[in-house]
Amino acid sequence: MTDATYYFDMSAAPMRIGGVTLKVRDLDKVLDFYRDTLGLAVLDKEERRAVLGTDSTPLLVLEGDPSAAPSGRYQAGLFHTAFLLPPRADLARWLRHVADARTPLQGASDHIVSEAIYLGDPEGNGIEVYVDRPVPDWLDANGNIQMTTDPLDVQNLLAGDEGAVWSGFPENGNIGHVHLRVGDTGEADRFYRDILGIDVTVDYPGARFYGCGGYHHQLAGNV
Repeated sequence: MTDATYYFDMSAAPMRIGGVTLKVRDLDKVLDFYRDTLGLAVLDKEERRAVLGTDSTPLLVLEGDPSAAPSGRYQAGLFHTAFLLPPRADLARWLRHVADARTPLQGASDHIVSEAIYLGDPEGNGIEVYVDRPVPDWLDANGNIQMTTDPLDVQNLLAGDEGAVWSGFPENGNIGHVHLRVGDTGEADRFYRDILGIDVTVDYPGARFYGCGGYHHQLAGNV
C-alpha cells in the first residue's frame, strides 16, 4: 500500500468486534439514549430485550434486568464501548448534534491514531465515539503504532462538518473497539494475547492495547 492517506479496513481484520451486549436496569430509558443520542436504529424490541444498530447490521443488544446491580468502579468489566464513524465529517456532525442537545460529555482526546469524544449512557456505561486517522499517521519512525492522550482540537474538528447535519448513525459505522477494566495486565496478556492470539500493539504501565490484522486496537484493558 503506497497511498499515504489510506484508512484501515476493519472488515478485512481476522477478528473484530461484531457487537456488544449490555445488561441494563431501565431498558426503555437506555434504548432511548442510544437511539436519540447515537442515532442507532431500533431493529427489534421485546419486553426485556432490544437490538439496535444500522439499518442492516445489529451492533448493540440491551438486556433489561431491573434487579441488576450497578457496576462498581473498581470491578473488572466494561470501561467503554467505542463506536467508529467512517469519515471525520461524521464525528463533527455528531458533536454538533450532542452539543445542541446539551448532552453531557466526559472528555475529548487526540490519540494520534484517532480523534475521540467520551460520554456515558444513563446507567454509567462508558461510550467513545471516534474517527480513525489514516494508517500512516499511526506509526513512529520505526513503524510502530504510537498512541497518546492529548487535548482534542475541537474547533478544527467542527470546521470539517462539510456543511451537513447529523442524520443518524451511518450505515458503514461499526463498533471499532471495546475497552475493559482489568485487575492485572499480565493476566490480560495471558488470555487475549496468548489464548486468543491478538497482538499487543501498545504497552503502557497499567494498560494494554490489543490489535488484530494491523489495527491499533480492537480490545484494550487498563487497571
